[in-house]
Amino acid sequence: MAATTHTVTNQVPPLVGHDVFATDRVLSEAVERHVEPGILPVVLEELGELGRAAGSAQAQEWGTQANAHPPVLRTHDRYGHRVDEVEFHPAWHRLLGHAVSAGLTDAWGRPAGHVRRAAGFLVWTQAEAGHGCPLSMTHAAVPALRTDPELAAVWEPLLTSHTYVEGLRNPREKAGVLFGMGMTEKQGGSDVRSNTTRAEPLSGEGAYLLTGHKWFCSAPMSDGFLVLARAPGGLSCFLVPRVLPDGTRNVFLIQRLKDKLGNRSNASAEVEFDGTWARLVGEEGRGVRTIIEMVAATRLDCVVGSAGLMRQAVAQAVHHSVYRDVFGGPLIDKPLMRNVLADLALESEAATVLAMRLAAAYDADTEAERAFLRLALPAAKYWVTKRCTAVVGEALECLGGNGYVEESGLPRLLREAPLNSIWEGSGNVQALDVLRALQREPQALDAFLREVGKARGADHRLDAAIKGLLTELADLDGVEGRARRLAERFALVLQGSLLVRWAPPEVADTFCASRLGGDWGAAFGTLPHSLDLASVVARARPAVT
Repeated sequence: MAATTHTVTNQVPPLVGHDVFATDRVLSEAVERHVEPGILPVVLEELGELGRAAGSAQAQEWGTQANAHPPVLRTHDRYGHRVDEVEFHPAWHRLLGHAVSAGLTDAWGRPAGHVRRAAGFLVWTQAEAGHGCPLSMTHAAVPALRTDPELAAVWEPLLTSHTYVEGLRNPREKAGVLFGMGMTEKQGGSDVRSNTTRAEPLSGEGAYLLTGHKWFCSAPMSDGFLVLARAPGGLSCFLVPRVLPDGTRNVFLIQRLKDKLGNRSNASAEVEFDGTWARLVGEEGRGVRTIIEMVAATRLDCVVGSAGLMRQAVAQAVHHSVYRDVFGGPLIDKPLMRNVLADLALESEAATVLAMRLAAAYDADTEAERAFLRLALPAAKYWVTKRCTAVVGEALECLGGNGYVEESGLPRLLREAPLNSIWEGSGNVQALDVLRALQREPQALDAFLREVGKARGADHRLDAAIKGLLTELADLDGVEGRARRLAERFALVLQGSLLVRWAPPEVADTFCASRLGGDWGAAFGTLPHSLDLASVVARARPAVT
């Protein structure tokens, strides 16, 4: 029976049925900027297909279902045999299948591979972020495996496949596989050199048996894992398959799944190795060096994933403000809300432009770009992932009480937001990596300065910020205690230089005035009121067809 006490009005329609890629002007412009014209039409078409899928009601429902029904650990079968399997809701497999078929594990061997994959990852993570973990690990395993051409020849075609095959069985019988990673242990955390897992060599070439544990093991239902263990020659990198070549299960004892703040759809596990067969990757004693390229690639995904979460949160906030009437007119027209939305949109745009510039550096793969990444990547990972939580929290508030309700989707984004700042090295680790690059690789600073120097003279606030950064670098007293401050400044200067070169004048002007010029408060919504904030907000609006 219908209620007669009131009529429902002034409620915002759901943000559904739109092209997540095409309506993101910042991202689509970045793709057009970084992709060669000869393949651009193909790339735009594939990203458009993915964008429409990400904005569909079906994909949004998959995301809701995958988080409402978290993975379940099944250690034994009905007869008492150890199986160590994790069961996922069908929606999880649909999300993964769509992502793999869209090439989100395939970047290393196709033209503009990293830019098109990063753009796709940023788009598809807006449907659901948790399943990005196995996508990221699978993509990132390729450079580590390439240190052993024999292993790469077997595994790389499967890792980069566009076919998702559910379930554990002999990889030789599958058209595509997923990979995970296990580095940290109970006693060490980020200090992986304190790992105690032992690797005892067997008579077979490169074969070992592992004994030990991993405190965090990502994506435990993957087909293989790259892990660190201590061999006779020192800490080394190993490939651990879940299923051995003869079809039997490897010893991979899942003790429990982590009960996490967010990322509920994804399984993170504690695992034990007890005579677990493994294959050496790279050389004994050089495990960190071997796996570091995998870590770097996953750190880029942390930046891209955070940019995706920000974009989704800002899109929801702007969409809400377009349709919500308050105090006699649309919320988006109220000067104070416009200031908040412009501030959020600015942060989102800066994150996206920076993420895509880093992806383009991977595609270029020159010595100069590799040097640039050694400094820019940890600085970006430090800053962008930290800004994500603040952006999502403020965007949630734009929806008021509705934003605090699970049905809005914003609480799920807020729980997810801190994740990328913690995984693959938390804030202090990234800041110290910035220092390490400065101290050990002077060419990294040279490459960074050449990059930001391309915008010199275009904005006096940017020029002053570059000068201030160089002044800070000239004083090394207490530099470790200032590492976070330096990482932040590197990231802001780089973002400012990219926006000055590529963003509309109103965006670059607002960023430089606030982030670099100091005309900004301690909270969002404190931009100088005299700037063209309406244009900044309009640029961020996700149009629904």
